[in-house]
Amino acid sequence: MDSLGAVAKGDKKPTDGEMFKSYNPKMVEAAWYDWWEQCGFFKPDTDSDKPPFTIVIPPPNVTGALHIGHALTNAVQDTIVRWRRMSGYNVLWVPGTDHAGIATQSVVEKKLQKEQGKTRHDLGRDAFLTEVFKWVDEYGGRICTQLRRMGSSVDWARCVFTMDETRSAAVLEAFVRMYESGCVYRDNRLVNWDARLRTAVSDIEVDYIDIPGRTLINVPGYDKPVEFGVLTSFAYPLEDGSGEIVVATTRPETMLGDTAVAVHPEDKRYEHLHGKFVVHPVSKRRIPIITDAELVDMEFGTGAVKITPAHDPNDFLVGKRHSLEFINILDDNGNINDNGGSFKGQPRFQARITVVDFLREAGLYRGVADNPMRLGISSRSKDVIEPLLKPQWWVACGDMAARSCAAVRSGELEVIPKEFEAVWFRWLENIRDWCISRQLWWGHRIPAYYVTFEGEAAEASGVPGRPSENMARWVVGRTREEAAAAAVAKYPGEQCLLHQDEDVLDTWFSSGLFPFSVMGWPSDTADLRTFYPGSLLETGHDILFFWVARMVMMGLQLTDKVPFKQVYLHAMVRDAHGKKMSKSLGNVIDPIHVIEGITLQGLHDTLKSGNLDPKEVARAVETQKTDFPEGIEECGTDALRFALVAYTTQARDINLDIKRVVAYRYWCNKLWNAIKFAMMNLPAGFQPLAQQQLAQQMPGWPPAARWVLSRLNSAVETINKAMEAYDFSTATQTAYAWWQYELCDVFIELMKPVMARDEAADPGAAAAKAATQQALFAALDNGLRLLHPFMPFVTEELWQRLPKTPEQASGCADHAGASIPSIMLAPYPTAQQDWSHPELDGQYEQAQAVVAAIRKLRSDYSLTRQRPTVCVACSSAARAEVIRALAGDIACLSTSAEVLLLAADAPVPPYSSVAIVDDVVTVHMLLKGILDPALELAKLEKKQAEAQGRVEAIRKRMGLPSYADKTPAAVQAEDGDKLAKAEAEAAAAVQHMEEMRKMVSQ
Repeated sequence: MDSLGAVAKGDKKPTDGEMFKSYNPKMVEAAWYDWWEQCGFFKPDTDSDKPPFTIVIPPPNVTGALHIGHALTNAVQDTIVRWRRMSGYNVLWVPGTDHAGIATQSVVEKKLQKEQGKTRHDLGRDAFLTEVFKWVDEYGGRICTQLRRMGSSVDWARCVFTMDETRSAAVLEAFVRMYESGCVYRDNRLVNWDARLRTAVSDIEVDYIDIPGRTLINVPGYDKPVEFGVLTSFAYPLEDGSGEIVVATTRPETMLGDTAVAVHPEDKRYEHLHGKFVVHPVSKRRIPIITDAELVDMEFGTGAVKITPAHDPNDFLVGKRHSLEFINILDDNGNINDNGGSFKGQPRFQARITVVDFLREAGLYRGVADNPMRLGISSRSKDVIEPLLKPQWWVACGDMAARSCAAVRSGELEVIPKEFEAVWFRWLENIRDWCISRQLWWGHRIPAYYVTFEGEAAEASGVPGRPSENMARWVVGRTREEAAAAAVAKYPGEQCLLHQDEDVLDTWFSSGLFPFSVMGWPSDTADLRTFYPGSLLETGHDILFFWVARMVMMGLQLTDKVPFKQVYLHAMVRDAHGKKMSKSLGNVIDPIHVIEGITLQGLHDTLKSGNLDPKEVARAVETQKTDFPEGIEECGTDALRFALVAYTTQARDINLDIKRVVAYRYWCNKLWNAIKFAMMNLPAGFQPLAQQQLAQQMPGWPPAARWVLSRLNSAVETINKAMEAYDFSTATQTAYAWWQYELCDVFIELMKPVMARDEAADPGAAAAKAATQQALFAALDNGLRLLHPFMPFVTEELWQRLPKTPEQASGCADHAGASIPSIMLAPYPTAQQDWSHPELDGQYEQAQAVVAAIRKLRSDYSLTRQRPTVCVACSSAARAEVIRALAGDIACLSTSAEVLLLAADAPVPPYSSVAIVDDVVTVHMLLKGILDPALELAKLEKKQAEAQGRVEAIRKRMGLPSYADKTPAAVQAEDGDKLAKAEAEAAAAVQHMEEMRKMVSQ
């Protein structure tokens, strides 16, 4: 069977036919998700008496398709959700997407420019928003499709969009309530201004680069690179003509807005200038010389600092302390405005050059020097961020931040890993108020209205968003009518005209409401009563402050509750080389490409169809050629999920190597073959024992049958503890190890001779087979359920093919007493005391040590098909008894003819090779008739000579006088490993040569 055939969407896939020859991810994953969704398996029950478990998805931005970081988030979350659902919780996982204001507007603007050669201003606000909604419809749908492909068991009936009607109403309500409580206010303060996008941006949208000194950087909108990393010195002439004072700046153009020169009050050099003035060489304004111990470092530069309160965060504070004038010299496009005099209209970085030229001509230029600095770059437009004075809406964060810190300290909110608590406290204890105004068209328009009076002159009313704005004129309302009523109440007798703020809210404002807005807040809904606060918030540690902290602050402010009880922060995904993933580097991985596979040319075509600059495309193509020379092999969803979750070690970044995903895809074939083996070895009509019967009969089973379930029981206990602690690495490694090394490599191999026993000639064969079959079924049934949260598709496919236990067949409370229809509704395995046999575990551990020693000897002598007899010498009576009892299993696993126990005083068998297991047990492999000692001796002599030659060559290289100083540490370490390996090979060859010489002489 190599095809699925016709299965209608939402119908259950038939699993009673012949299994595919080998695992095929495409065929295995087909149809299951639609069936799960159609059956309503993802939906919670609002009337259930099960404990609730609630989690909301970190809503992906509708800026494009999901990347591998989203895949990690959803793999981890779905693993948790499926585990909790199987563990008896009433689970709600809410999906949604984020409108992502500036990011979405930016990509749509790029698309318009590329396809139509137009800007949003060419289209106008309404037409542009129509284009954005087209984008949202396309990519929002694509994101939902990707989430389905990843197996995310979200409740699609509750899917939300941060700009849908309910969420928009929540945003309005939150803004109004926070305004009325004084938490939201209007103020004229510095913002991060992106002149390219003509909007303020949040701190998270600013990337900082370190510049060591003079550096030329390409800035959008400028034909030539712009110089950064230099300190320009110039003089301000004293008003009285008695001299000058020299200052320095990395931004000469901002001197047009200088309103003071500051010196340290204790600096003796400038005591005579306290209270005096300098003259601005451009505007001719009188500028005071002030003293400020908080800002000025006497040891830096000249000890005198120019103060530009409207364009520098530190200077802004100085301006407030000293009541200085705030002069903004830039318009929204980053050009010099009217306050720049003759420089008006010049782009800021052109003005940087012309201002310096002016200072030279005026005789005020005093030189330039390299100056290491950090430069803020907009992550959206790549423009240089400009601190700009703007009247904006702000959120007062101090009290909310204090409550958020208290919630963590009291244990009301748990941050995992705990080490991030320090980051939490550091950020929130040093928090600044939050600018929530954005000069965009896409987003939630701010429900604030500027009031003017009918017939009033513009000079009297002021202009909102400009320096002339009268901040007292703002009113706020959920609707225009509500705002109008507020205006009438505020200005009785006036004919009030309302002008709604053109700005929209920062995306993080609506995102901060997400945990309760998805439940229908501010309405008192059943979901809000049942599922809020949530149980867990799982996300990347990079947005701990920008999103997680804001959700906690706003949850406490608006609902008086923390929005979730735990925060689990996963690491960030990087490429196989540890580099941050970036579209321009070409190392961003689309999870669908990993699931379905893609050629190298397909990867290139995907790059070229995007919005990247041609130079970035060329660079990215080269990266892809290096990292994926053959493209990406089809891996399937289960392998990708398992790899991502297995990588998740708390607080460590993930260097994703696709080769590891491919390896798990082939491991899925191991699971496939295990079930095929079961189908061949479980008789028609096989009936699994009920749990109680199993416990009663198990003591009479063969040792291997009891051992495999004991090891399973240990794995179950470890995995459940690991899942509780969000230790996914341990959980996956434990599940993998049990399936691979204990079930497949040991038990299934030991089962084969049992199933081959002749019942007619062997009185105990039938009972041994029956017990072994029950053990195999219990192992596979529990093992698949153990794996299901990590690998939902292949486990469903295989579990459906197994017979059902009496418990599984007799009732599922969630489905009217019918048999359990899906593995995702079956109970997750829990530790069973009756299955635990630690003494037997220890015995098999001893036996496997003997097996490992025998296998090592077989490898040393290149024995493949030969089955030598093995004698085991043991100085411990207890150990000897274990080996005697398990001799048949040891022989089976080591491909030996038989395993014999030597008497304590027995001589060493002739023609044997020896391996020491430990200080008690020694293995002797009888080689007479298996190989020719003389011929083997010749091979070993050659092998020893080659190994010794490598030893001498490495020692010679390491002994060179320059080796220690000039050879990189990594190379030295590699040489050390090579030397140790060569020495071990030479020593082993010498040992085996001695054994062969003894055999030749016998």
